[in-house]
Parts: sequence; C-alpha cells; structure tokens
Amino acid sequence: MSRVAKQPIQIPTGVEVNISGQTVAAKGPLGAAEMEVHNIVEIASNDGILSCSPKSADKKSNAMAGTMRALMHNLVTGVSKGFEKKLILKGIGYRAQAKGSVLNLTLGFSHPVNFAVPDGITVETPSQTEIVVKGVNKQVVGQVAANIRAYRPPEPYKGKGVRYIDEQVVMKDAKKK
Repeated sequence: MSRVAKQPIQIPTGVEVNISGQTVAAKGPLGAAEMEVHNIVEIASNDGILSCSPKSADKKSNAMAGTMRALMHNLVTGVSKGFEKKLILKGIGYRAQAKGSVLNLTLGFSHPVNFAVPDGITVETPSQTEIVVKGVNKQVVGQVAANIRAYRPPEPYKGKGVRYIDEQVVMKDAKKK
C-alpha cells in the first residue's frame, strides 16, 4: 500500500467533515469545500481521523489512494488554515493595486492589466510591489498566482517581472565585447 495513504488525517477542532458515497465535504472557519474521491479508493472517518485505503491490491489503486489522501489533507487544511502564495514585482514602475474583485497591474506595457479575481480567492496588496493570493483550495490559489505571474515572468538579464517571493531567478551575463 502507498506510504502516503497509510498516514491518517487528523481533523482539527472546528472542522466538520461529511462523507456521502464518494464525496467528501469539509466545513471550517475559513469556508467550505468538497471533492470527489476516485471509485477505486475507500474512505472512512472515525473519532476525528480520516483514513484512505485502496479497494484492491493493484498498483493503480495504491497510487490513487495516496493521491486522494493528499487531496483530502489539502481539503481539510484549506478550510482550517487556508493557503496563500506571495508574489513580488521587480522593475521600475511595476505596481499592483487590488480593488474589490479586480487586480490592477502596471507591468511596463502601454496599457494597464486588469486581472479578474475568481470567486473564493482573495487578493491583497500590502505594498505596491507585493501581491498575496489567499484561498481555501490549494490548486486554485496556485493557478491564480501562476496566471498573475504569466503576464510578465522574470526575465534572465535584469530580473524584471513578477516572481514568487521565494523564487530564485538565474541571471545571465550581459553581452561581452
């Protein structure tokens, strides 16, 4: 069996998990979320512990049990603690400003970029060069951060662009005479 699937998921206080068929729904202080579990994986909940196991002993079931366990752990963590990605803008005149459900970006183009923030995601700008993307769903938070970064990814000569706060950009040498 998958080593990941063997680990039980502790349900924190304040989080309510309901299992109906192959659907797992979690409700916590930050919101609610649900997911469908693959039909080759069995799920069980007892005494504040959520567990996952394969229905058969084949390789695909083992792999899927580990994947579903990781996704359920992210589901429980998301509704209790939430997920966030931090982005930083490097470059002269690069600015970001959050207004409601729209993120206004000035990234050196001849026009401003208006990014529509999807439902369930909050975008904050603590300063003009920082963006914080927060949400319950880890996959959606990462995808929104990647979409914002895709407008102007960091270039390798001066390092200008939108980058993750912990991202290391490999710089190239300038043209030599």
